Amino acid sequence: MNVFSWFRDRIIAEVTGLALTGKLPAGLDTARIGVEPPRDPSHGDLACNAAMVLAGAARRKPRELAVLLAQRLLAVEGVATAEVAGPGFINLRLTPEFWHARLVDILKAGAAYGDSVLGARQPINVEYVSANPTGPLHVGHGRGAVVGDALAGLLRKAGFAVTREYYVNDAGGQVDALARSLRLRWLIAAGAEPADAFARAQAEGTVQYGGDYLVPVAEALWQQDGERWLAAPEEQWLPAFRGFAIESMMRLIRDDLAALGIHFDVIASERALVEQGGVDAALHLLEDRGLIYEGVLEPPKGKLPDDWEPRPQVLFRATGYGDETDRPLQKSDGSWTYFAADIAYHLDKFRRGFPVMIDVWGADHGGYVKRMQAAVQAITEGCGALDVKLCQLVNLLDGGEPVRMSKRAGTFVTLREVVDRVGRDVFRFIMLTRKNDAPLDFDFQKVTEQTRDNPVFYVQYAHARCSSVMRHALAELGGKTVSDEVLAGASLGCLTDSGEIDLIKQLAAWPRLVESAALVHEPHRIAFYLQEVAQAFHGLWTRGKENAQLRFIHLDDLQLTAARLALVRATQIVVASGLAVIGVEPVEELR
Repeated sequence: MNVFSWFRDRIIAEVTGLALTGKLPAGLDTARIGVEPPRDPSHGDLACNAAMVLAGAARRKPRELAVLLAQRLLAVEGVATAEVAGPGFINLRLTPEFWHARLVDILKAGAAYGDSVLGARQPINVEYVSANPTGPLHVGHGRGAVVGDALAGLLRKAGFAVTREYYVNDAGGQVDALARSLRLRWLIAAGAEPADAFARAQAEGTVQYGGDYLVPVAEALWQQDGERWLAAPEEQWLPAFRGFAIESMMRLIRDDLAALGIHFDVIASERALVEQGGVDAALHLLEDRGLIYEGVLEPPKGKLPDDWEPRPQVLFRATGYGDETDRPLQKSDGSWTYFAADIAYHLDKFRRGFPVMIDVWGADHGGYVKRMQAAVQAITEGCGALDVKLCQLVNLLDGGEPVRMSKRAGTFVTLREVVDRVGRDVFRFIMLTRKNDAPLDFDFQKVTEQTRDNPVFYVQYAHARCSSVMRHALAELGGKTVSDEVLAGASLGCLTDSGEIDLIKQLAAWPRLVESAALVHEPHRIAFYLQEVAQAFHGLWTRGKENAQLRFIHLDDLQLTAARLALVRATQIVVASGLAVIGVEPVEELR
């Protein structure tokens, strides 16, 4: 049960009831009625704006209408008090029995607690990572991978039909440059070039992609084809080297992502899209709608780029859809721009049945957002929507000191190196401890500390403590006594301490958190919520250490013990559910 949605429905029912008795006009628009936690918890459990948003249409003063509604709400199950505050807000305080019943909900639902029908199986495409297949993934890619994967898990929990997708940029100049870099490594493996040839080429700037990761790829190609390509002209060896390099890099990328627990439903190819005529078809469609023309762009503001020239170009009318300027679709050599291919790709996603698309990009693509959203509006005639989540940089530190670059990658620290060092779960959780558009410091020393200042440890420790209590209870009381079914029937009225009730309220907020975070596409809210639950549980644990009356297990009072075990078990379920959504494994005990 989403407590807030449930009470919103009850309040709307009361408005309807008042209309039926003639005390309010019929047909009032209740869409803007909201039920939220009050800003000050001392004011109650729920705050409702119904009187404020209905007063005008109801031809009543807000406070007068609030008093009328508050009187009706006192008869609603679970309401202890209904008070009118300020100009007409209604604050509700709920009974302990209402909160106790939420523990029963959790115990009966188990891992499904918080599952929502909000999404109504609406298809959503979440595309993330989509790194160029030119080398191993770096930590920045890892942040986008976690944000995208956690968002996909969140949307699925909220009832959407989610497809996880990776777009391979395997067309264009960057993969040709990769093939030429591989060619030189291959010539060294074949003995046709000296061992220092690659270092010299890098110094001269004649190869674009370095790092040791190309060495085993070159050796594998040499083992496969032998001398076949030594005397071949470029038009023959380039496609072969390009294909082998892309396949090898994608295998490397998939392995790195698998180590992070990430797998995709669809891997789409830019090259396949181009070769199947997807770009031509998409641009013909825009041309038919009068959205493509030939023109000369105004010079960019500030210092002109060295390659800028005032020449006629094929342009998309992006300004008609909220962008600052129209955008070029064709390069001076006649080939399509990346933007043109991206238009075709998003049209392809729309035609595959995804009116809602979410792309997770690095912050360096921030200037690309408006034009892509404009293109989606144009290509789908307003029937498609694109939300772009930008992920800011990750600063790698070790004890506060910047981490040096990877020898293997040559220019950055690889994702795999970090995951192998700290573990998948630590990496995934820490990536969600800041909103995606805020920079994030990742300190190896801090993220592996077993202290309350380490959020992943703090949350995992809460689950481990719950597991420890349940194991101890099982040993003392036996399996039947501590089953979820038995605990759901416990005398929960024994839970009267304010800390116990506060924890129940935190747990009961999980369904609302799922829905609200899913609606705004913000998976970091789950990590924040889990830290709050952990704090409430650890606080209760600590008080039990200080006051024996608040301990979870009392062998001389089995009724109280069962009630408190129900609370512990419910906490364990909710923490595990939250961790599962973001792809983190809950631990049973910490070592």
